[in-house]
Amino acid sequence: MATKPKKKNPRLASGRKRVRQDVKINAANTSLRSKYRTAVKNVEKAVLAGDKSKASELFAKMQAVVDTVADKGIFHKNKAARDKSRLSAKVKALALAA
Repeated sequence: MATKPKKKNPRLASGRKRVRQDVKINAANTSLRSKYRTAVKNVEKAVLAGDKSKASELFAKMQAVVDTVADKGIFHKNKAARDKSRLSAKVKALALAA
């Protein structure tokens, strides 16, 4: 099993600080990315289950999460808009079908 070679520690204090910051930022970004995906997944599950009230409620919450994550630049704004658009269409179709 090939493992990645361990990265060397930076010599300069500024480099060491940068590494510390990167670890923190990476953790925050990973958390937000996960939150985004979970919010989208929850709406899709509600749509598949055919629960229109729950789907529209989750969709409203999902929009807020998607917008904040896009504003922070974790995902591109166009991806956020695309996801919202597609899910909005699914939720509307569910409401019309009932």
